Amino acid sequence: MAVTFRYIVHDVDAAIPFYVDTLGFSLLMHPAPGFAALAKGDLRLLLNRPGAGGAGQSMPDGQSPSPGGWNRIQIEVEDLAATVARMKEEGGRFRSEIISGNGGKQIIIEDPSGNPIELFEPARREG
Repeated sequence: MAVTFRYIVHDVDAAIPFYVDTLGFSLLMHPAPGFAALAKGDLRLLLNRPGAGGAGQSMPDGQSPSPGGWNRIQIEVEDLAATVARMKEEGGRFRSEIISGNGGKQIIIEDPSGNPIELFEPARREG
């Protein structure tokens, strides 16, 4: 079963290369400038520009969808330090340095619109 998330982005055309080239997503469709559908394994990611399609429309109270925040998707990586080094060379914007915890290591990179993506390397268990 695929899991689907939707991110609001300022510019769908700028977001596509970030997700495809940097994070390894596949482009499923890009039928209009305000929308694209991507996939990575069982994760389906829908990108919408504010004002485009039903998902980009303002609410009755006038509040408009906008990028950013702290809710995020998590992508597991084998070697977080190497992944971060490569992404920094490519101009990636990170919210912090690598953070270590009981479950492993993580860092948050932002897409071109400021949406967070958590890169996560699980702790290695002995035995």
